[in-house]
Amino acid sequence: MRIDAEGLHYRELNEQINRAVEEGETQFVLDHVLGHRYIGAGIGAGVSFDINGIPGNDLAAFMNGAEITVNCNAQDGVANTMNAGKIVVHGDAGDILGHSMRGGMILVRGLVGYRCGIHCKAYGERMPIMVVGTTAGDYLGEYMAGGMIVVLNRDDEQGSPVGRYCGTGMHGGSIFIRGAVEDHQLGAEVAVEPVNDVAWKTLQAVIAQYCGAFDLDPGRFAAEDFVRLYPWSSRPYGKLYAY
Repeated sequence: MRIDAEGLHYRELNEQINRAVEEGETQFVLDHVLGHRYIGAGIGAGVSFDINGIPGNDLAAFMNGAEITVNCNAQDGVANTMNAGKIVVHGDAGDILGHSMRGGMILVRGLVGYRCGIHCKAYGERMPIMVVGTTAGDYLGEYMAGGMIVVLNRDDEQGSPVGRYCGTGMHGGSIFIRGAVEDHQLGAEVAVEPVNDVAWKTLQAVIAQYCGAFDLDPGRFAAEDFVRLYPWSSRPYGKLYAY
């Protein structure tokens, strides 16, 4: 089903989509999208979206298994509290990407903004995965409780590919960064280590999916180019409270 979003309020667009899904439609092409919010919100498995334009905030919020391809940039809050599914962004993405994400995968060809992966968490057997192609802003992985974030630094930035306060409040999961990371960029709750063979096997599989989505060569990435950030405690603030 093809929908021209030009001139439509985001409520009208989403109402059309939801009605069509209820009637059994599984494939959507959305043209002239420009700031339309909540596309794909709550949509389950077996439904796909091909978005031409720039979707607005909370794309794929609470999504339950659908697949979304964005052929341009995406705004803030992509995959807010997403449970399952896959999102491929062929441009850049804004702030709080993957906020409270509980499962599924996000692949971004370019850069992302601030506080991406905040409150990201694993749930049951679900492990959320976020891969950033170039760089990420401040507070990446803030209060992260589970899952996996990867910053590939494809453009080989001379400085660090991440901003300040990376992993602040982190108490679960892993952040893999290709490139330089200085101690002053890290939250106090984070430790750093080289990528061992076990971690590399997992990381390599994720990189292969990323490269497959964007027709890139996975062979350019090597384990020794990455570091792994992990929380040194599962209860970093435990002593702040009285019981």
